[in-house]
Amino acid sequence: MQGITLIFQLIILLFSVTIHEVSHGAMAYKLGDPTAKDSGRLSLNPLKHLDLFGSFLLPLFLFLVSKGSFVFGWAKPVPFNPLLLRKPKRDIGLVAFAGPAANLSLAIIFGLLLRFFSSFFNPFLNVFFAWIVATNLLLAVFNLIPIPPLDGSKILFSFAPSSWLPFLKFLEVYGWLVLLFFLFFGVQFIFPIVSFFFHFLTGLSF
Repeated sequence: MQGITLIFQLIILLFSVTIHEVSHGAMAYKLGDPTAKDSGRLSLNPLKHLDLFGSFLLPLFLFLVSKGSFVFGWAKPVPFNPLLLRKPKRDIGLVAFAGPAANLSLAIIFGLLLRFFSSFFNPFLNVFFAWIVATNLLLAVFNLIPIPPLDGSKILFSFAPSSWLPFLKFLEVYGWLVLLFFLFFGVQFIFPIVSFFFHFLTGLSF
């Protein structure tokens, strides 16, 4: 049974991170940068976006360590060239936001299906939809954290006032250390946020 659970959670994760990355590329293309399109990355085929560690090894490790209760990972970042964007400072933030926004959209769609139509679905489909909601909420919330290299940092850098420049330079240089610290000591604070929105959307407990 655990093997089947892992397969379905991996499928959900792979398609969720694929949609996340394609959304970055699609927004960049809309704003004038065809890099992702020219490199064949505006595709919903997960094989074009797989990362050995982020798409397979890490999810498998987390699944085993959490005894089947938690899977997380990522895909290869979609390439884009900021110099080709029409308004680079603003557009970098919009490209960054497109990924989490896509995950939030998926969470909302499947969350509302669960809230209003779960009685029409069989129990397995309800569990499948719940995994989709939880996975996409987790991806959205995590990626919106304003620490480099996460999407939230690019959004922050694009729209922060110039008075924040010393703080932004600090993040640019030491972001990886801040992120490492957060992963060890702060990541548990994500789960109450995900749990709140999961219940808000579905009416169910996380």
